[in-house]
Amino acid sequence: MPYDTRSDLPDSVTSALPKHAQDIFLAAYNNAYDEYADPADRDGDDSREEVAFKVAWSAVKQSYHKSDSGNWVKNAD
Repeated sequence: MPYDTRSDLPDSVTSALPKHAQDIFLAAYNNAYDEYADPADRDGDDSREEVAFKVAWSAVKQSYHKSDSGNWVKNAD
């Protein structure tokens, strides 16, 4: 199910990511959730939610990375 706000995101996302990264996750998840509604559009047996999570994390990783200390930080430009 799509998320309306950052506060609706799972704890695993809100506790790990900075707010801007949460915004990226939220937008990417919701977009992927809509885009992959049809099972024929998904590879393998992944559910709609699983695909949306994979897409959202991939989107976050384009702008953020985990530091040596384990915190998510913005990539250098």
